[in-house]
Amino acid sequence: MNKTYPSAVDALRDILKDGQKIAVGGFGLCGIPEALILAVKDLGAQNLTAVSNNAGVDNFGLGILLNSRQVKKMVASYVGENKEFERQFLAGELELEFTPQGTLAEKLRAGGCGIPAFYTKTGVGTLVAEGKEVKEFDGEKYIMERSIVADISLVKAWKADRSGNLVYRHTAQNFNPVVAMAGKITVAEIEEIVENGALDPADIHTPGIFVHRIVINSSPEKRIEQRTVSAAR
Repeated sequence: MNKTYPSAVDALRDILKDGQKIAVGGFGLCGIPEALILAVKDLGAQNLTAVSNNAGVDNFGLGILLNSRQVKKMVASYVGENKEFERQFLAGELELEFTPQGTLAEKLRAGGCGIPAFYTKTGVGTLVAEGKEVKEFDGEKYIMERSIVADISLVKAWKADRSGNLVYRHTAQNFNPVVAMAGKITVAEIEEIVENGALDPADIHTPGIFVHRIVINSSPEKRIEQRTVSAAR
């Protein structure tokens, strides 16, 4: 099966709808599906719940969807680089489900594995535990966390074959593999496509069974979140 689509808009046009939960790969601005996020903006879906490690920055990444007011709720573990996110949240215009980073990763992984919930010590005795079931195992308290299954997952990979087998590059392996697993429909933005059989099976990070559609973006912008330089001596 050839899963490639001619553009990010074409890949999302018939599946993106108002009110959906979308999971988005990446860590900060590393390994984010830039073209797919922009396509979500262009298609205009409203009242979205966005699940991501972060909320992007102003005018880039998920910050684009915050600026266009298409996101009603964020499920995230780090939101410190986006002034518009801060403004909307403090004004009561945006819901936030603040989730510890490891818990968020496991919620996505478990969702992809068909596990509806799990117990973790992370957050016990804090605001994170409010309203959640607490259970004791071997004398220690754990809270129950529900897993995440997204209506659509958007991920960024380096290479793919036409069957959707994905290879991530370096730190783009962050949240992308678990986000890819957690989607009812997963769309991958890639930089290079190869023929089936060209990828060494040992190099594949996400098997094509998790990936439904592919779009090629051979020249992503790849912005740097905070550039730090040192003066020459």
